[in-house]
Amino acid sequence: MGSARSDGTDGAGGTDGASEAADAQLLAAHKILIAGGFGVGKTTLVSAISEVRPLLTEERLSSAGAGLDDLRGVAGKTTTTVAMDFGRITISERLVLYLFGVPGQERFWFMWDELAYGALGAVVLADVRRLRDCFPSVNYFETRSLPFVVAINCFDDARRYDPEEVRVALDLDPGVPALLCDARQLSSVKNVLTTLVESISAEDQNPRRMASALPPV
Repeated sequence: MGSARSDGTDGAGGTDGASEAADAQLLAAHKILIAGGFGVGKTTLVSAISEVRPLLTEERLSSAGAGLDDLRGVAGKTTTTVAMDFGRITISERLVLYLFGVPGQERFWFMWDELAYGALGAVVLADVRRLRDCFPSVNYFETRSLPFVVAINCFDDARRYDPEEVRVALDLDPGVPALLCDARQLSSVKNVLTTLVESISAEDQNPRRMASALPPV
């Protein structure tokens, strides 16, 4: 009778069950929040990069939001997210990100804690024409010590600022990345997400602790 192989393969040269299980565990899936003010481009960002048909909860603006939704700079906007946006993107063969776009208006902030549960990090979209609108998002993630990056969405009619100028205006900590992006372009959005993941990895020397932040899906 032959003895068991000790090199991790069966007698036919295939991978044994333990090795297959170990390989499967190397695939990491994490929740990332996409936040920012009303009309800053969160839905556009999720739609631009999601490899699956995104789940969008947009409804037409109505009289209920009159006097509450600030349309300065986004006068052509006719819809708004009332729950969340959801998408998925495979960054590499070992990393999948689940994107949750959170509603920007104050009246929907009660949902943030639920959506933030189990998140690995966040992207705060900023519009330089309405920069103060992203202060609540920055404060929320700073207060909860959730890693985030600030992505400055480059609207066609907006003045271009150096990311360092925006960093000063938002009083960001030195470790928070700030970069320009175009929420309509897949490559630009992927660069934002890669920057976030790399920033988290650089600060977290324990990959197992990162894996513990898997979203409850």
